[in-house]
Amino acid sequence: MADTDDHRVLDQRVLDLPPNAPRVKPNAFTRWLGRAILRAGGWRMVGGFPDIPRLVLIGAPHSSNWDGIWGFAAKMAMGLDLKVLGKDSLFKLPVMGALMRHLGVIPVDRKAAHGVVEQAARMIREADKLWYALAPEGTRRAVERWKPGFWRIAKAAAVPVVPAYFHYGQKVIGIGPPFDLGEDFDSDFNRIRNWYRGVSKGKNHDA
Repeated sequence: MADTDDHRVLDQRVLDLPPNAPRVKPNAFTRWLGRAILRAGGWRMVGGFPDIPRLVLIGAPHSSNWDGIWGFAAKMAMGLDLKVLGKDSLFKLPVMGALMRHLGVIPVDRKAAHGVVEQAARMIREADKLWYALAPEGTRRAVERWKPGFWRIAKAAAVPVVPAYFHYGQKVIGIGPPFDLGEDFDSDFNRIRNWYRGVSKGKNHDA
């Protein structure tokens, strides 16, 4: 496990992306818009992204819909191509579907026999570069134990887990060090959860 001070390595409005990070097609307007939203809200980023082509990024605590606004603003500001899965029903309307895809949302069939975990893991395995993001709690309510979906996806795809956090008191979005996973969810969960303690502060509860 990396030193818990790693999140203080870099401190700026928007982080630079390493060479192996997946990027969207350059768009000056969306990058300006993302930076403008962060600047208007007083938010900045700390830490640094690992130079890894494929990974699972978890964001905690997920305590408010505002997390998505600040998170997508940061994504646009960096030009980062970050993928998330969304219900396929969201894509039935052409306009909504186009918006979802533009934001990096990929439709998933929750009724498929192979399940969401395998769909996400296969997507990561088959890509040259892909960063996949999700909230480990699986809800905006405070929970003592996260759902194991993020761990199962990362294990099945053979990629590390990178923690990201929101600190509403300091208006910071932070990126932590990559965690290589072992064979036991509880052990990995405790390592990652302990890293979050004292670092994150959600809008309505802590991680």
